[in-house]
Amino acid sequence: MSIFGKIKDAIFGRMDPGAGNRPQIPAGWDGGPPAGTPGASPAPGTTMQDVDVEQVLTQIQSDKGNPDLNWRTSIVDLMKLLGIDSSLDNRKELATELGYTGATDGSAEMNIWLHKAVMKELAKNGGKVPSNLTD
Repeated sequence: MSIFGKIKDAIFGRMDPGAGNRPQIPAGWDGGPPAGTPGASPAPGTTMQDVDVEQVLTQIQSDKGNPDLNWRTSIVDLMKLLGIDSSLDNRKELATELGYTGATDGSAEMNIWLHKAVMKELAKNGGKVPSNLTD
């Protein structure tokens, strides 16, 4: 599994209530009004449930008792919070996955770029991410 996949699963997986606790949805039901009624088509680009990334990460931090991890700006602290190896090798792999073109030497520039790119990718994959974490 990719490094980003591990990050995404660690965040999005927290929202899964587990087998037996998921709502049962009737076959053929798409979550909207019956076909042929006004408003039957969902708005383009919407999802059934967006994951509030900031809320999930704040809860993980609270659950783990790690108030000193600055996951909001540090890719290393974000990875540590999620229990993912934050070594330079893993960050280099993540940089390659996300298309970083600069030097992969663990510089502040690379790490800042990685953090923002991860947040943007989480948003593209259904996460609700505040703009201050992607800018």
